[in-house]
Amino acid sequence: MTAEPLEIILIGIGAVLLIALASAVAPRLRLPAPVLLVVVGIVISLIPAVPLIQVDPEIILVGILPPLLYSSAISLPAIEFRRDLAPIAGLAVVLVVLSSAVLGVVFLHFIPVIGVFLAIALGAILSPTDAVATSIVKRLGISRRVTTMLDGESLLNDATALVLVTTMVAAFTNGHGSGDVIWIFVRGVLIALVVGGIVGWINLRLRAWVGAPAANTAIGFIVPFAAYVPTEQLGGSGLVAAVVAGLVTAQGAARRFTPEQRISDAANWRTIELMLEGAVFLIMGLEIESVLAALGQSESGILRAAALAGLALVLILLVRAIWVSILVWAQSSRARSRRRTHLEQFGRRFHHAAEHSPEELKKRMRGRSIASVRARLARAFADLDYYRASPIGWKHGTIIVWAGMRGVVTLAAAQTLPRDAPERPTLIFIAFLVAAGSLFFQSVTLPMVVRWLRIDDAAAGEFDHAEHERLRGELRQAAADAISTRSLRAGDGEPFPPELMSAVAPRFEDPPETVDTEVERQMLRLRLALIEVQRARLLELSSDGTFSSATLRRSLDGLDADQISIELRMSGTGED
Repeated sequence: MTAEPLEIILIGIGAVLLIALASAVAPRLRLPAPVLLVVVGIVISLIPAVPLIQVDPEIILVGILPPLLYSSAISLPAIEFRRDLAPIAGLAVVLVVLSSAVLGVVFLHFIPVIGVFLAIALGAILSPTDAVATSIVKRLGISRRVTTMLDGESLLNDATALVLVTTMVAAFTNGHGSGDVIWIFVRGVLIALVVGGIVGWINLRLRAWVGAPAANTAIGFIVPFAAYVPTEQLGGSGLVAAVVAGLVTAQGAARRFTPEQRISDAANWRTIELMLEGAVFLIMGLEIESVLAALGQSESGILRAAALAGLALVLILLVRAIWVSILVWAQSSRARSRRRTHLEQFGRRFHHAAEHSPEELKKRMRGRSIASVRARLARAFADLDYYRASPIGWKHGTIIVWAGMRGVVTLAAAQTLPRDAPERPTLIFIAFLVAAGSLFFQSVTLPMVVRWLRIDDAAAGEFDHAEHERLRGELRQAAADAISTRSLRAGDGEPFPPELMSAVAPRFEDPPETVDTEVERQMLRLRLALIEVQRARLLELSSDGTFSSATLRRSLDGLDADQISIELRMSGTGED
């Protein structure tokens, strides 16, 4: 029976209200909002008047996951992500492939009728972690380095798992050999990297050119789909392309976008992420009755599927624990200290050569500038300082293991299994139980695990106030230097009057309270010019890794807010 338009509207309104209320009520109940939404969905599905609910998986894969992954990508802390790219890649790529292989062997043993390709596909479906864990860990005071690793893993392993699922399903459907399977996987990733990078590049330049705020926002909303659709048509992974487009956009937003665009994007994508992720977890609960009904008609019973789901969850955690142990060992401080010693020796030799024989040094550097090498050295030392200030030990490894809960992608990917796949209801029910069991059990017990470990993180929390004050000092110095050198220019290219520069110098951060005279308007224009100087200095500092992404983002937000406030005051006077 097809729903009437009014019914669809009412269902949509009810879903939005449920998601919003769950996000407000869940913290008071000390539960993650996704857990509460799953429970609400299950309760609603069990009401006799509610019909069986089955959502087309294409709606989730095409309509929900691309913007969700894009939203996560544009908010990822870029500096910390770069620093821990190796362990993040280990978790998001190697661990997914390893878990898929181990689970595939187990499923093939207990359900041999599904064949090797579907067995590995189910293993890949159960492998990716969910970002809900990161929000829990952030509230528990764990180091930002751990949350960044979990963020990066949940972002990239979704794409890895879905590429693997698509590849295995294609192999099952078309009867490909193992060599073809590997080529399909590699080709899908390569196409996604190229298309996603191009779409992200076009997005930055197009939105920098479009001036109208409403039109700009509309263009921003279609970017993940603009990356997804052509990539899928070319045989690549649309989700990987959406992630790449988001990463490229995030890297260029500070330079290309206006303050209004950055502030608007942050608010809009937070809202979209809340609604879309909540919708998937609500659907997860609502579909439980239809999953059970389908399972009741199959040869395998509920107890068998539940036993296999329990075994799969244990194996997932076991493989994850082994792999995380290897990663923690690889991050040993001994290796870092040796690297620092080598860097210090190289730095001393380089600076001595730059001071006494710069021409000879330039010849040896084969086209690289002395300034670029100095910047790379500064960034390398900043990275080592970061590793020393935020070490990863066995306690943090335990948190990383236990925070690896399943969720959105597992549920969506399970629905993409071919309709003619053997034991399909059983496979979907196993995926549902692993996702639901992991989400409930691990999310509820994670705070207890943290308390038991008694982790005392000096680098915990979302924001470092001392670091923020150091950065403010750098920005104030940049503005003071610009004032002292009289290098600022007004919008028409003319220099500001010297007497105005002298008057503003002691209090350049405080624009005039009124805008009644030409002098006051000139002071506001001067303040805007100083904000541009400070933003340029902020971008310079963001490249050497001296400050964290959170601190840089907070300062950029402050400069953007100041600029918007001043421009609004100036527009109130009739000045463009």
